[in-house]
Amino acid sequence: MLFNSFEFALFFPIVTILYFLFPHRFRWVLLLVASCFFYMFFKPVYILILVFTIVIDYFTGIWISRQENHRKRKLLLLLSIAANLSVLIVFKYFDFFAVNFNHVLWFFNRNASGIPLMDILLPIGLSFHTMQAMSYNIEIYRRKQQPEKHFGIYALFIMFYPQLVAGPIERPQHMLPQFHEAKKFNYENFRRGLILIAWGLFKKVVIADRLAIFVNTVYNHPNDFVGIPLIIATLFFSIQIYCDFSGYSDIAVGTAKCMGFNLVQNFNRPYTAVSIQDFWRRWHISLSTWFRDYIYQPLGGNHVSYIRWCFNIFIVFLLSGLWHGARWTFIAWGLLHAIFYILDKAFQKQFPDVKYAAKARLILTRTYVFILVSLAWIFFRSSNISSAVYILKNLFTGIGTQLRLIYSNQNHERLPLLYLNHTSVEFLMAVISILILLIIESKLKLVSIDGWLINKPTLARWSFYYTLVLIFILFGIFNKSAFIYFQF
Repeated sequence: MLFNSFEFALFFPIVTILYFLFPHRFRWVLLLVASCFFYMFFKPVYILILVFTIVIDYFTGIWISRQENHRKRKLLLLLSIAANLSVLIVFKYFDFFAVNFNHVLWFFNRNASGIPLMDILLPIGLSFHTMQAMSYNIEIYRRKQQPEKHFGIYALFIMFYPQLVAGPIERPQHMLPQFHEAKKFNYENFRRGLILIAWGLFKKVVIADRLAIFVNTVYNHPNDFVGIPLIIATLFFSIQIYCDFSGYSDIAVGTAKCMGFNLVQNFNRPYTAVSIQDFWRRWHISLSTWFRDYIYQPLGGNHVSYIRWCFNIFIVFLLSGLWHGARWTFIAWGLLHAIFYILDKAFQKQFPDVKYAAKARLILTRTYVFILVSLAWIFFRSSNISSAVYILKNLFTGIGTQLRLIYSNQNHERLPLLYLNHTSVEFLMAVISILILLIIESKLKLVSIDGWLINKPTLARWSFYYTLVLIFILFGIFNKSAFIYFQF
């Protein structure tokens, strides 16, 4: 079920109302059934995958906690991890590795039959709940978490519908205690939750989906464009993916908050970052901290030699790229960020005061980070490596000629060039939506939008609400497009 669908507009209030009407001891049943229904709305049979991993992880968690022998504890943990990774490998990576193996095989023997492909539809949000499940038993193995004895509560920890398909990726210490709490209706939580939901929908429907129109025009057929259209589409995608994913996170956090649950913050104005390191402290925070705690630190973190540290960074970002999808473009995106991260670290050592420089220099550092991130997004968005390379090579091709054409009197040729084969009104609406985002986010320095609005005078708050709803109705794209990160 999509957050931006009519079905969810019915589902959310019904579940929330029933949640507070049910006695506490039955609420977990309601939420678990609602979460199953929410997930099965996409493809019902894939609920069996979740059942499989939930059962294995539930029992291995209990066995790990009871086992004193270190070797047996580790074997049980490896069993749990293997079970989760096997699902990922089969559904997400098998065909990718099979295709690449077949290419190598056919290079040496054209008559080789190769490995047959499975061609299975990827279960929605598979990587998200798999990582959440793995963190549960890792924390038990590290003796930082006691196993959850209540099977239904544990299942709900994995399947809690607001963050089931695209995060945030939660830790057991944070969420499991909340499911045991007897929550009462809290108007303040409910109001803040609705604000976050409205803001998330605004970012998705008004900004991300409108920018997608222009991005898809170029990135679906990149060889038809050079210069300015490629630059516009690339910059638009940087904003699109941020609004799409952070919009989902806002709705997830807001939906949970209405019922009294607190999910972790997943975004913190990432495009205001002053370094690549800072960017990854602000972008998809629950994923970044997961890789930090379970991959980077076990590899030695930064308490190793410089060469080993660089190796650790490459491993983390390689896995991060592969986590996003079984495609070479995602791997290239991850490795690019590894290179940016290492070079950025060296730059910070050479110029340690850059973060605290004058305002003009601060703007320059933020601009250069945004440019680097946007260049990496080219690989993320492109369908293959050759398309990404073409875009990079032709970003600045023919710009002089295009600018002269734009400012000439040939109006019939100006629109297809500047507006990417769409009308000037559509293009203007896209630009205005970005400006609205920048204006509002410039006010959100240390607080989220619900915290910022909550202290405003009543007139200011309601003026903002009505304006947001009006823009939403007039300029929203209501085509029920899936969120980008659903594919991961």
